[in-house]
Amino acid sequence: MATTIIIGAGLAGLLLARRLHDAGQPVVLLDKSRGVGGRMATKRVGAAVFDQGAQFFSARSPEFVTLAENWLTKGLIRDWPGGTHPRYVSTEGMTTVPKHLALGLDLRREHKVTAVRRDADRWVVDADQLESLTADRLVLTAPAPQSLALLNAGGVRLPEPLADDLAMLDYHPCLALLLVLDAPSRVPAAGTVPPRGNIRWLADNTRKGIAPGVPAALTIHTTPDFARIHYAKSEAEIAALLQPDLAPWINGGIVSATLHRWRYSEPRLTFREPSLWLPDLNLGLAGDAFGGPKVEGAVRSGLDLAARLGI
Repeated sequence: MATTIIIGAGLAGLLLARRLHDAGQPVVLLDKSRGVGGRMATKRVGAAVFDQGAQFFSARSPEFVTLAENWLTKGLIRDWPGGTHPRYVSTEGMTTVPKHLALGLDLRREHKVTAVRRDADRWVVDADQLESLTADRLVLTAPAPQSLALLNAGGVRLPEPLADDLAMLDYHPCLALLLVLDAPSRVPAAGTVPPRGNIRWLADNTRKGIAPGVPAALTIHTTPDFARIHYAKSEAEIAALLQPDLAPWINGGIVSATLHRWRYSEPRLTFREPSLWLPDLNLGLAGDAFGGPKVEGAVRSGLDLAARLGI
């Protein structure tokens, strides 16, 4: 039975790994981070808890609606107001669903893959602090530029038209500033999109219900243009630059500021298909640059690749 290595434990990689595992097929999942879920990330800062990436997700396609209803029944997610389609948040932070999907999987975290290469008809994966792994099949679900860099590092050349198409898949950056306040905020419970300025999204995790230990815990996502210009600046510098945009929404003072840089926040372009499978190489690529730039896009991509593999 084919052994599969999946690089990237975001939703696309987790759902594919889950399908393979449940079908009895050996699969190893590698990720460079401490947690799982990619942008479905939850971070603790002292007594505060922040959803620092995706704030909620919508379900549009019948397949994803069915999956979300299953998660809802299990108590992993709850309904979230707004939108023209059903919207949800996770009950204890957005990482709740990824953690559930990862249960029982051979998941190896905090291992940064440095190269993937071919050895005859098998794949070899080199990673920091880990002996090289071999497998029949390889699936890359990291952001497209990172996946292509791993192939290049291992001397793997894709057909030129395809390689050119994949090289065009670039991303918008985002800065996520996480603020603990000493007084309740004025941010609506469902979050808000300020009408102007450098903030793309603003949420209060205390009002959202996942950070009851502090008066307010704000997640601020900047616009792509702001992130491109100020990407390398510190927490204090970013907080100062955003102060005019934040002023209408906060009371009191800032207790702490933590910055997370999302270099590959959202795909600017997406591939023509929801996933890619190259049978001659036993190589697959998936993720939101294929399925679409939202949580549902990553889900769609992982499930589409599972279907291509007959799972």
